[in-house]
This record gives sequence, structure tokens and C-alpha cells, in this order.
Amino acid sequence: MMVPAALLLLGALTAVVAPRLLARAGWPDREPVVALWAWQCVVAAVLLCCALSMTLSAAAAWHSVRGHVFGTAPRAVVDAYALGTAGPWAAPLAVTLACGGLWSVAMLARQIVGARSRRRVRRAELLLRAPLLPGEEQAGGRLVVLEGERPDAWWLPGAAPRLVVTTAALARLKGRQLDALLAHEQGHAQARHDWLLHCSTALADGFPQVPVFAAFRDEMHRLVELAADDMASRRFGRLTTALALVGLNEDRGVFGPCPTPEAFVPQRVHRLLTPPDRLPALHRLRLTAAAALVPVVPVLVAFVPGLRALG
Repeated sequence: MMVPAALLLLGALTAVVAPRLLARAGWPDREPVVALWAWQCVVAAVLLCCALSMTLSAAAAWHSVRGHVFGTAPRAVVDAYALGTAGPWAAPLAVTLACGGLWSVAMLARQIVGARSRRRVRRAELLLRAPLLPGEEQAGGRLVVLEGERPDAWWLPGAAPRLVVTTAALARLKGRQLDALLAHEQGHAQARHDWLLHCSTALADGFPQVPVFAAFRDEMHRLVELAADDMASRRFGRLTTALALVGLNEDRGVFGPCPTPEAFVPQRVHRLLTPPDRLPALHRLRLTAAAALVPVVPVLVAFVPGLRALG
């Protein structure tokens, strides 16, 4: 019964090799949307390896699970997996992987609950700072302008999403620069980048010792900003979007010698001012297809013994 071990080895190999390949590649900054897809496929492949290994290990350890997994399979397929030869490690491995899966779900639930709680608090603060006028009704997607000395803008997702802009941002950004800023925030909302951030943060927080999940979280935070920048720049131009970023962040010390949490902003501005050439459409399609094949490999490995038996 070597398939569960092979799946775990494949998952570990994917977790080590794929992030290094993506880090060394020159195209992720040129095509952040494709890079987002590639990272999701890599993490999905790692999780799928663990899930399939858990299922086959549980089938080898307990007859009741085996009946559910191989209930309608021909006898030759069941014999091909040599479930009866599994050693004493099958049950502990299945339990360990199942606990890891439950922990992942719990961390994701905690992340979502925490995000919703923070969102309710921000909505309550927003209602205090920008109360509805007499006779005014709440409308989904409405723009909210807040009094503020600091230029800022953010998208508040939810059942009734809000795009919040401070008066300082309105005063500093003029015309198409403000349009570019709003398009950037709307790009986050349309692509549902908040869900990518929730999932990546949950995995990184739940398994802090696993480098691939930490890299996944960091790259999601970086790539979603690049993708939103591109969405805004396609509508209003790269120079306009870069000027909007500078105007919004110039008072935060991000362009000085001392690093800040927003230290990635200068790289984003430089990327907008010196745009890399986009990959040809056919090249993007090949990369997308290649990334989509990564999660297929664990499925093929898991089904190889059965396919051989049927062949």
C-alpha cells in the first residue's frame, strides 16, 4: 500500500518545488491574474494530495471506510491497491491528516467570523461618522464620503457593499486620478480578492511551520494589489493610476528610507511607470492550462493502480 505515501511525497515535492519555480519566473509580475491562478492550483494540489492520502489510508485501516470508498469498484481494482497489506501506520496517518483537515476548516471559519466581526464594527463606525439623512435609505454599492485629514479609500464588502473615500482623498486626487482609485477598489470587489486573502491567511495561521502556506499568503496580498492596479490602469492609464497611488500614500512615509507596512507601494508605482510587456495571449493560455494540470496529477497518482487493474 504505497499510494498514500506516494501522494504525501508528491504533496511535499509540490510544496517545495512549485513556489521556487514561481519565485524565479519573470512572468508573475507581468501577469498577476495568471499568477494568482497558478498559486491557487499549487495549494489545491498540496491539499488534494493530503486528502487523497487520508482517504486511502482510512480505507486501508478500517473496513467500513473501505466499503464506502470501494463499494462499487470491481474486485480487481480493490486488490490492485493491496489494502490488506497496509502496516500499522495507516490508521495514525489517516487520523493525523483528518485532524489537519478539520484544523484547516476551523482556521478558515475563525478567519471568516473575525472578518465579519471587524466588518460589523467598521459599519457601525461608518454609520456614526456618516449617518443617513432624514428620509435617506441605504442602497447597495453606495459611495460614502467621510471627513478625514488623511487621504484614504477602501472597499467594505458585504451584503450591502460600501466604497468609502475620505475628504482628504477627494481634495488631493483630481479627475481621472480619483476614478483610477475607485476602479482599483472596485477591481478588488469584482474579483472577490477578500476570499483569497481569507483562505491564504487561514492556512498560514493554521500551519505556520509550512513555508508554502506562508508564501501563498504573502503572494496573495502582493498579487491582488498588482491585479487591481492593472484593472485600474487599463481604464484610466498607468500614469494616472501611479499618480493616484503617490497622492494617496505620499504622507505615510512609504517613499522614505525607513521601511513601513506599505513599503510595497514604491514597487507598484515603479511597475506602473515602467510597465512590463504583457505575455502573448497564447502564452497566457498555456500557463493557465499548465497550472490547471497541477491538481490533476494527484488524482492520476491515486487512480493509477485502479486504471492498471481495469486495463
